[in-house]
Amino acid sequence: MKKTNSITLFNQKEVRRVWDEEKELWYFSIIDVIEVLAENKRPRKYWNDLKKKLSCEGSQLSAKIGQLKMESPDGKMYLTDVTDTETLLRLIQSIPSPKAEPFKLWLAKVGYERMEEMEDPELSFDRAMKTYLQKGYSEKWVNQRLKSIEVRKDLIGEWGERGIKEDLEFALLTDEITKAWSDRSVKDYKKFKGLKKENLRDNMTNLELALNTLAEVSTTEISKKKKPKGIESNKQVARAGGLAAKKARIEIEKQTGESVITTRNAKILMSGQNKKLPKIVKK
Repeated sequence: MKKTNSITLFNQKEVRRVWDEEKELWYFSIIDVIEVLAENKRPRKYWNDLKKKLSCEGSQLSAKIGQLKMESPDGKMYLTDVTDTETLLRLIQSIPSPKAEPFKLWLAKVGYERMEEMEDPELSFDRAMKTYLQKGYSEKWVNQRLKSIEVRKDLIGEWGERGIKEDLEFALLTDEITKAWSDRSVKDYKKFKGLKKENLRDNMTNLELALNTLAEVSTTEISKKKKPKGIESNKQVARAGGLAAKKARIEIEKQTGESVITTRNAKILMSGQNKKLPKIVKK
């Protein structure tokens, strides 16, 4: 399991964190966050008291808290309580501090919007379009991305009809599709683009996104015809859908002499830069 230590600035103060490549999660030092938000000179005691308070309230957060070795100010490595982003946001809600209030307001807003979207799913598309445009994506890219979301939802629904219910199984099938059309696993594809937690599709070019969408819609249609049962049969269908898009990818690369798979990511896409694609090198 490969882990990468780093430091991020939080309200202009350092917060230690560790990137778990296998789980694709950031783990943050709880003590550091408490020291920033609560402005407490004894953050360890504050954290111990908070743990007791949460336990008395029946909270199950302790099960999501682990320990990792992190470098302390004296340069030595010590075991430190850490947790992922989701659990950290929950902990922040239990910290009575003016600095924590913006996070609490944001969480309340996000929760309310999620409830609205459950009542009217179209709102999620409207908000997604607005968010992507605000980030700097082109309107053409955004329309294509929203179409890919629609195709993805259809595929998830089809997998549900075939008995696929667990998130891990969805991830395995998605990986089969990606490997089949791009010759890279999702993890390798993200590494190639220099990504960690970021969404791979949000970092695809128009052409990459189009081929990924073709692979998923092909998988959906093949699945409807073959009606596979079980994870292995669904894997075969996923590979077939991905291979249909791979044929298109190979033909495009043959005609253009350029690789469809590129290191370009969201930073470049949103900046409007348009680096030339690498030439295909025949082995």
